[in-house]
Amino acid sequence: MTAKSASLQHRNLPLLLLQAREHVISHFRPVLRAHNITEQQWRIVRVLIEREALEPREIGELCRLSSPSLAGILARMEELGFVVRRRVEHDNRRVRVSLTARSRALAARMAPQINATYRHIEELIGSDFCERFYKVLDQLVATLELRSAHDSEN
Repeated sequence: MTAKSASLQHRNLPLLLLQAREHVISHFRPVLRAHNITEQQWRIVRVLIEREALEPREIGELCRLSSPSLAGILARMEELGFVVRRRVEHDNRRVRVSLTARSRALAARMAPQINATYRHIEELIGSDFCERFYKVLDQLVATLELRSAHDSEN
């Protein structure tokens, strides 16, 4: 029996997405290393730049980090002075995480290199392809989120 004769009829989409992710992130790793920040920390910085302050649960969902991993990453980022945690005013059980001036300054220093990396990737694969790919990825995420929400209601 050959591998092709197995009953699986579709390409391995999760693996293909992981391979694509790995090829993309490999272009950013030198920038991250040069600034002594991990991929996971950078994901959190990017999300918090766009969203200001979030609860850890929200950060975990947006950055695709498990709760145990996120707890350690946030603790380390707090030690490094990258994030600050503050209690929610009306509910002291909840915490919101936001960036510090130090992490915003780091992101500002990294921005030219990050932007250059995006331009390089666009040169490699074409800006039209990039634009279409972003739209397709946004559609994929939105459709699967909507479907997941619908399925959980039933």
